[in-house]
Amino acid sequence: MDITAYMQSLGANARAASRVIASATTDAKNAALQAIHEALLADRDLILAANAKDMANGQANNLDAALLDRLALDDGRFSGMLEGLRQVIALADPIGEMTDFTYRPSGIQLGKMRVPLGVIGIIYESRPNVTLEAASLCLKSGNATILRGGSEATHSNNAIAASISKGLVKAGMPATIIQVVEVTDRSAVGQLITMPEFVDVIVPRGGKGLIERISKDARVPVIKHLDGNCHVFIDREADHDKAIKIAINAKTHRYGVCNAMETLLIDEPVAAALLPTLADQYRAKGVELRGCERSRALVSDLLEATEDDWYTEYLAPVLAIKVVDGIEPAIEHINQYGSHHTDAIVTENYTRARRFLAAVDSSSVMVNASTRFADGFEYGLGAEIGISTDKIHVRGPVGLEGLTSQKWIVFGDGQIRG
Repeated sequence: MDITAYMQSLGANARAASRVIASATTDAKNAALQAIHEALLADRDLILAANAKDMANGQANNLDAALLDRLALDDGRFSGMLEGLRQVIALADPIGEMTDFTYRPSGIQLGKMRVPLGVIGIIYESRPNVTLEAASLCLKSGNATILRGGSEATHSNNAIAASISKGLVKAGMPATIIQVVEVTDRSAVGQLITMPEFVDVIVPRGGKGLIERISKDARVPVIKHLDGNCHVFIDREADHDKAIKIAINAKTHRYGVCNAMETLLIDEPVAAALLPTLADQYRAKGVELRGCERSRALVSDLLEATEDDWYTEYLAPVLAIKVVDGIEPAIEHINQYGSHHTDAIVTENYTRARRFLAAVDSSSVMVNASTRFADGFEYGLGAEIGISTDKIHVRGPVGLEGLTSQKWIVFGDGQIRG
């Protein structure tokens, strides 16, 4: 197959479809999403069977546990996919929203209108639920999309894409609004990220190596985060019960996700009271613990943490632990070693909570809550298309509004510039 010609064809189709979906009414977009929901329900067994094939292939190819966890679709995750789709249907449509109106001395009225980005290319690994999440958010926000999933999820992605196409056709929409790259050749990615004439923005979701490569080679703007090295800091004025619950949940709720805690920071005055209890609970859940010298003095069987551990996103049952002398060293550690994704403080001191919120340079900063809440679904955005640690054009979980832009609009009544 001529990959260049194939990708150019997808791009041209997406550009044409983007003009159709950009002008679609909210009712028409919601009707298409509802038709997709019905098609997915009807095809549930086919989709789960396709995922079983991918899981079997992944196990045969010795995929690591984190990738297999992301790849798996079961009844609960399938229901979660559909719930995310229903939430997107229920969300307010941002397209066409007009804001910030003001009159100029000339008499013209000036404002802004929210508009789609156009064509969004999404490159992702493992998680087949991203196929639906990305498709639904792009459609609702008036964008066409080209989806390129990982080869390990080929059967799952193609099955979900087939249901999406059925729904679009049933709703009278072009099936080319949402296209899945069907070839597994890696050169397809190289083509997708270098077609600015067809693609307006790229959203990569996957490992650090994938995202670094795309960021380096893309000729199209990229919305990205490289990794999720998240922290919880337990302050000296933390409620101990809250601290234990949050620290355990942030690490052990799920391991292979970008908002899982990877480093636990404990203020020295409460370390002796909390760390042995936490270590016992982590051990009971099979978590490997790596600690600094002071934490190892409190819990003798901790492995010795290296400098690399403070930078590492494990995506696995491994946790780094460090005892610090107050909030300022905690903030300094997070800003030096963290990935600007999500970081939390546990404290009953309002002043220190405010200091942490202001000083930690991350896309989500939390007080007395698990880092696992850094998620579009939990933030009420419906399914998210990713979490951005960039500062432009969107930061944090990327929902509908993150897939739009604004243009200036002017209302006049015959004014001319003198």
